Amino acid sequence: MNVLWYLLPISLALGALGLALFFWALRSGQYEDVAGAAERILSDDDRPL
Repeated sequence: MNVLWYLLPISLALGALGLALFFWALRSGQYEDVAGAAERILSDDDRPL
């Protein structure tokens, strides 16, 4: 039962960190062009390296 006093704050902190990173990704524009990646994979622009 004592381990809950350690695990509960750790899990809440990790959840808050994940939520903060998700909102950071939204604010920085990571999800702006959702259809662009799907269309880019279909283009045939194979250039030699």
